[in-house]
Amino acid sequence: MPDSPEKPNPVRGDPAWVAPALTREEKTRNVGKTPVFFGPPLAILTDGHKNTMEISGKLNRTAERYLEMLRYHGMELTEPERKCLSHICNIGFMSPLEIRELPMEVELTRFECDGLDKVALAAKLESASFADLVAVVESLGF
Repeated sequence: MPDSPEKPNPVRGDPAWVAPALTREEKTRNVGKTPVFFGPPLAILTDGHKNTMEISGKLNRTAERYLEMLRYHGMELTEPERKCLSHICNIGFMSPLEIRELPMEVELTRFECDGLDKVALAAKLESASFADLVAVVESLGF
């Protein structure tokens, strides 16, 4: 029996098209509906949006952009520098103002460890963008 000619695969937009299976790397965690407290930052971010799909879309777009920002920002830190910043950040929540004041906090801290050059670390932080500082604080888990 002769081989029949192959039919072209349907493409996106064709009703017969089926999305390809996601690879392990492409899979995302689906948490479904989750109650979220809307403090002032989220209330400001979603101001004017009335339905949950608009709000959900806004939150997810913002989170996606934030994650991309974290991916492309930050700075190389030595282990003593990381320890110093962890000590400073260990107060818990870091507000945007506190993040901006990290260079000053490095200069004022009494924290010491082998290999730490606080003057150099403060200068490095002073020359960093706010996005870089946020990425550093996030990388430290604060």
